[in-house]
Amino acid sequence: MDGGFCLVKNDIFSFDDSPIVESDCQTKESLHLVEGDCLYLDDGFVLDQPTSDRGEATIYTRPALHIDALAQDFSLAFNPFGQAGVVVLNRTALTLLNAFQQPRTLTEGARLIGEPARSLDAARRLAELGLLVPVGSTPALRRSAPQTLTAWLHLTNACNLRCDYCYIHKTPDAMEVERGCQSIEAVFRSAIANGFRRVKLKFAGGEATLNFPLVLALHDHARVLAAQRGLGLDGVVLSNGVALTNRMINELQARGLRLMISLDGVGEYHDAQRHFANGRGSFAHVERALDRLAGHDFKPSISITVSNHNLAGLPAVVDYVLRRELPFKLNFYRENDCSASFTDLAYSDEAIIAAMKEAFAVIETNLPPYSLLEALVDLARLDTPHDRTCGVGHSYMVIDQRGGVAKCQMEIEQTITDISVADPLAVIRADAVGIRNYSVDEKEGCRECMWRYWCAGGCPALTYRVTGRFDVKSPNCRIYKALFPEVLRLEGLRLLKYIGVVAA
Repeated sequence: MDGGFCLVKNDIFSFDDSPIVESDCQTKESLHLVEGDCLYLDDGFVLDQPTSDRGEATIYTRPALHIDALAQDFSLAFNPFGQAGVVVLNRTALTLLNAFQQPRTLTEGARLIGEPARSLDAARRLAELGLLVPVGSTPALRRSAPQTLTAWLHLTNACNLRCDYCYIHKTPDAMEVERGCQSIEAVFRSAIANGFRRVKLKFAGGEATLNFPLVLALHDHARVLAAQRGLGLDGVVLSNGVALTNRMINELQARGLRLMISLDGVGEYHDAQRHFANGRGSFAHVERALDRLAGHDFKPSISITVSNHNLAGLPAVVDYVLRRELPFKLNFYRENDCSASFTDLAYSDEAIIAAMKEAFAVIETNLPPYSLLEALVDLARLDTPHDRTCGVGHSYMVIDQRGGVAKCQMEIEQTITDISVADPLAVIRADAVGIRNYSVDEKEGCRECMWRYWCAGGCPALTYRVTGRFDVKSPNCRIYKALFPEVLRLEGLRLLKYIGVVAA
């Protein structure tokens, strides 16, 4: 035994000469809200801990866990069928955990380690974290109603760039103020009708800043409606950053609007797929925007789309955003009707896995004070279990510049209703023709996978495009499985770094 027990997770608990103590190290983790086109934050899905009797006679065992060695005799443990997330254990705590590979009571396991009173406290904490479970128990899947209705507002088809992977057919069409206000009102009607407590608006395009006065007018209108109806409100502008001015930044800050900027590489790697109509690259313009934002102490979220064009530059752009202390999200390229002619955008599994691991090596040298569990593997999230990849068909709507309502922004031209109906979301939920967003437990190839509640089976639009089905696993399945252990390891190392753990 190496002296004491240490268990670490996002809320830090340690076991040493004192009882269980919650550390103040949690305050070192600033909350960075990462944005992305499809990021899904609220599905009401919970993996409940087993509800079997927890009395002294209860027999516990170690479930199927992902365990990996870290540094300084620490290891991480992750239960893919639990809510606790990444837990870091010192050697003594891991020895105690492994004592339950043979089922026994918590008291019996504690006696094997020595110092029964302290060992028993540690064993109880392992059980609370779901790293020990009652024999014969299974996780209980529970779904409550999602609390946030998210709406994508397509303010314009116009854009100052011609990115290779974009799914929008560019035209001068733009949403007018009256239509925009009607759209906001439709969103709030659906929010009230379906019991949501919060509305999230994504102002997008095209390039949303080309219709910037409308962004401000619609958000101001939404603030009035939110106050009248007692709903929370969140707003984010999705932008390429090219036309961002100091005045715009001031207006965003004054309204509490957040900003997501697309940055796919440093220099030529960004320019390779995000360029103007004449082919000239846009990196210098984006970097200027980031400098302006830094001057206002405004931190945007960075969206990085990974394709075969910029794989080689992935480590450099990750280093770039980490040095600027910007939250970021890595998204995998998804072919669409507009991008299909660019056949060299597609990556092989082997190439993207190798590039991602190189980027992870960069992250390991500069681990940020906030978690990256939701940011590193495309649409998969390792910070919270979920059984659907996104809110499509359930808690999400897309409104185009004419007031048409679609299920997904990648299928924005396939509208199924419009903002004139009393409850657009009800029409979306009832639709059986368009994109189908099945639970991962309904997807062939996913039902027995240990990672299924963390990737949720991948993007349904991509899966259908590749396979012609919505109810099968993602074409990126092999990539996800290869990268998940690497992401969990980074989180374990990050926890060790920011709590200043030394061997207990």
